[in-house]
Amino acid sequence: MRIPIVNEEDEIICYKERENTNPEDIVRATGLWIKDKDGNILLSQRSLSKKFGPGLWGPAAGGVVEEGETCESCIIREAEEEIGLRGVIFNSGPKIRLFDCFGYFFTATVDSNYEFVKQDEEVEQIKWFSQEELNKLLKEKPEIFMKGFEEYIKILK
Repeated sequence: MRIPIVNEEDEIICYKERENTNPEDIVRATGLWIKDKDGNILLSQRSLSKKFGPGLWGPAAGGVVEEGETCESCIIREAEEEIGLRGVIFNSGPKIRLFDCFGYFFTATVDSNYEFVKQDEEVEQIKWFSQEELNKLLKEKPEIFMKGFEEYIKILK
């Protein structure tokens, strides 16, 4: 899979096979934050077999933008693949420069009874968290979350 490599201004400078990227490369990534009508937040735990961040909790879905994709088409594809989410309107959120990527974030409100279907290769588990439960975990066990999670979660506030 070829992915765009961008400069500090988020302009595409070249394409590389994902496995050929290096730590200096900046990529585009997407994340989907889902809430229900009661304010609970849906998170996904990354598969334990993932190369990067195995077993860590993060947005409901997300991934690296591939060649020929827009950020919006990427998050639609990732949400369908990873958690089986279809037919939901995503709202564009902020673009945040963190670490080795420009993160493009999207939000959605989904009924807590929606029957998500996780992709085992990508997702270990999917779980709804109350804001209180999430705050407690962030304070007591920050190591179970993806790098930058506290910055990302601000998108929902």
